[in-house]
Amino acid sequence: QVQLVESGGGLVQAGDSLRLSCATSGRTWSRYAMGWFRQAPGKEREFVAAITWSGAPKVYADSVKGRFTISTDNAKNTVYLQMNSLRSEDTAVYFCATSYQFSTWAGQYDYWGQGTQVTVSS
Repeated sequence: QVQLVESGGGLVQAGDSLRLSCATSGRTWSRYAMGWFRQAPGKEREFVAAITWSGAPKVYADSVKGRFTISTDNAKNTVYLQMNSLRSEDTAVYFCATSYQFSTWAGQYDYWGQGTQVTVSS
């Protein structure tokens, strides 16, 4: 079993920054990759970023490339998503997830956190 707990969401204005954290516990040593996904009201869950526990490779959705940064702290078993230059269209519930494979496909991830709300006002 793997447990994931997201934190760091909130209400910010356009142009502001937030850092999301995903604390992992359980059999994390067996997991290879971590991903961030988001889901806005009335929309499907979409890929945001992914990384392996070694720190590479990394991949980003085109919509966040250059503004978001994914990183890991192996000592803390935590994955971060630094979000800069936030836009109203970034408003969503953000989820972290873990997988045995490095992937941008949500179906490849089998453990998920409960999500954290990010709201960006324009």
